[in-house]
Amino acid sequence: MTQRKRLLNSLAVAGLLSFSAGVFAADIDVSADANDLAIKGYDPVAYFTDSKAVKGDAQYTATYKNAIFHFTSADNRDQFRQDPAAYAPQYGGYCAFGVAMEKKFDTDPEAWKIVDGKLYLNLDKSVQQRWLTDTQGYIQSADGNWPEIKGVEAAKL
Repeated sequence: MTQRKRLLNSLAVAGLLSFSAGVFAADIDVSADANDLAIKGYDPVAYFTDSKAVKGDAQYTATYKNAIFHFTSADNRDQFRQDPAAYAPQYGGYCAFGVAMEKKFDTDPEAWKIVDGKLYLNLDKSVQQRWLTDTQGYIQSADGNWPEIKGVEAAKL
């Protein structure tokens, strides 16, 4: 095999590997760790049903946008599966205040709030205090920014 053919074969294999990695990795518009775990393993349904942040159990999982979500029970998992968009955090789980500032920041699952039936997470409790000073205004800004930044890697913002 010529050197040129080997190079083309290598490039083709590299392309297939990067494509398949992209298929199985969490979507770029979802905040997930290196193992594709969203919300650091917290149960997104529990925010609505228990009114608190509750760590899920790896025994009860579901995927949404190629990210893995953990739940405290099969009931919560099944509820999520019926309508994941109703329970998944806004802005793919990135910090709501950060998105309002055209940034993507990781979040603290304990810094959360449900507004108009939607779950919002923040970087931490101090950032959340700032976000709470004008929640509707920041949501409006974030809603406007999200379509522009959701497909951009966090490090590039």
